[in-house]
Amino acid sequence: MEKVTNFKNYKVWQDAVEFSKKVFQKTDNMPLFDNNTLCAHFRLSAANISSDIAEGFARASDAELVYYLETALGNSYRVETQLILANKVGYIDNENYQSFLRDIVEIEKQLERLIRILRQ
Repeated sequence: MEKVTNFKNYKVWQDAVEFSKKVFQKTDNMPLFDNNTLCAHFRLSAANISSDIAEGFARASDAELVYYLETALGNSYRVETQLILANKVGYIDNENYQSFLRDIVEIEKQLERLIRILRQ
């Protein structure tokens, strides 16, 4: 595998930034959710995914990069959990829930693939 020299070239980073943008935009239109602590955690966890990927690139080895990719994956699972909870309590309707869920699951798959490749 050819070494990517800039985190911005990773599709998963690009998708994570777009997901975070979507989270911020969509939650602005949900007043009950926006005023809730759950929203703050949802937004922060979403933003942390791309941030963790970027931070991993500042590290000296693939092993350290994998550590940060695993942290990003953990944040994506956190987002998915918060999303499920927000839907169950009625903060996010089913249409937005399904849209967010499709996006975050795709990001998780990309992170899992990248981690597997780097561990080889």
